[in-house]
Amino acid sequence: MFKKIASLVLALVMILGACLALGSCGGGNDTVKAALICLHGDSSTYDKNFIDAFKTACEKKGVEYTYITDIDEKTICYDKAADFADQGYDVVFADSFGHEPFMLQAAKEFPNVQFCHATGTMAHTENVSNFQNSFASIYQGRYLAGVAAGLKLLELYDTDNDGAIADEEAKIGYVGAWPYAEVVSGYTSFFLGVRSVVANATMEVRYTNSWYDEAAEKTTALALIDNGCKLISQHADSMGAPTACEERNIPNVAYNVATGKNTFVIASRIDWVPYFEYMLDCVINGKDIDTDWTGTLANGAVKITALGAAAAEGTQEKLDEIAAKLKDGSLKVFDCSKFTVKGDHLTEYMADVDTDAGFTADTNVIKTENGVTFFDESTFRSAPYFDIRIDGITEVQ
Repeated sequence: MFKKIASLVLALVMILGACLALGSCGGGNDTVKAALICLHGDSSTYDKNFIDAFKTACEKKGVEYTYITDIDEKTICYDKAADFADQGYDVVFADSFGHEPFMLQAAKEFPNVQFCHATGTMAHTENVSNFQNSFASIYQGRYLAGVAAGLKLLELYDTDNDGAIADEEAKIGYVGAWPYAEVVSGYTSFFLGVRSVVANATMEVRYTNSWYDEAAEKTTALALIDNGCKLISQHADSMGAPTACEERNIPNVAYNVATGKNTFVIASRIDWVPYFEYMLDCVINGKDIDTDWTGTLANGAVKITALGAAAAEGTQEKLDEIAAKLKDGSLKVFDCSKFTVKGDHLTEYMADVDTDAGFTADTNVIKTENGVTFFDESTFRSAPYFDIRIDGITEVQ
C-alpha cells in the first residue's frame, strides 16, 4: 500500500512540475493577458455586444482578461492603454472609432504589445506592426433585416395580396447616430433590403449626433413616427428607439439586441467572438494579427437575431434564401442597378479608402463581376466607406 501511495504522489509531483513549466495545465494560456477598452458600459447595446464577446472568447481560450468602461475618445484612452501595457498585458482592444489615434499612439510607444481597434481606418496606411483594425460587413446583416422589414410592411398593408402598398404606407424611419460612412452604409443597405420587397419604399433618416443618448434616440423615433413612418430602425446604441416603438405599437428593427414584446421584428449585429478568438490565438501562438480584418456572414461575424413576435409569416424562409446568396457572392447588396443617385446609376465612385486628414477620394470602388456592377464595400478596407446619399432617402439633421 505504501508503494502505491508513493507512486501516486510521485506521479502527481511530475504532473505538477510539467504544468508549472508550461505556465498552466491548460497549455500556458494564463500567461497571456488581454484588456478591452469600452466607450460606454453594459447599458449601451453596442458596448455590451463587445463585452459579452470578449468574455466568451477569453474564457474559451483560457487567458486572463479585464475590461474597463466609460472611456471617452480623449487622452484618457491613451492613458488606459499605456497603463495596461505597463501592467504586462499582451493585447489591448478598444471598441470606438474615436479611440483610434490614442491606440495608435500607445502602439508606437509599446512595440511589444498588440493594440487592436474596431471600426478604424488607419492601420493599413500607418504600417505600425503592432496596431490593427477590424470591422465586419454588417451591411449584409442590415440588408437581411431590411428584407424582414419589407415583409412586415406587406403583412400590415397589402390587404389585397398584390405585392404592393400605398406610398404613405411604404414610408419608414431610421434613427442614426452621426452622418458618417458607417451609419450611411448601414442605413442604405437596410433600405435596399426593404426595397427588394417593397419597391416604392422611402425612408427618412434623423440624426441624434451621439452614439448613445437614450432620451434623444427615443425622441427622434417618436418624431419619425409622428411624421408618418410605419416602421423604425436604428444605428444608435440605446433602447430609446425600441422603447418608442413599443409605446406606439410601431414595428421595430433593432441593432445588437432583440427587444420589445410586441413590436420587435429582427436585429442585426456583429458577433465579435470570431475575431477575438482569432486575435487571442495569434497572441498565444506568436503569430501576426491581420492588419485589417473583415468579418462576414460566411465567417460567422455578421449575425441576425431570432425573429421577434412581430415578424411576418414566412420571413425566416426568405432570409435563409437571401443569406445563402450573400454568402456565395451571387447577390451584391450595393448592386448599382438597384439604386440611383440624382437619377443616375453609378459607374464609378472614388472613396477615401486610404483615409487622410482631408478625406481624399483615392480609390475607385465600383466593380463589375459576372455582369453585375456594384459598390464593393468593406473590401479595400474593413471599415465602411459607402457615404453616398441615394434617391429615396431623406436626411434630417
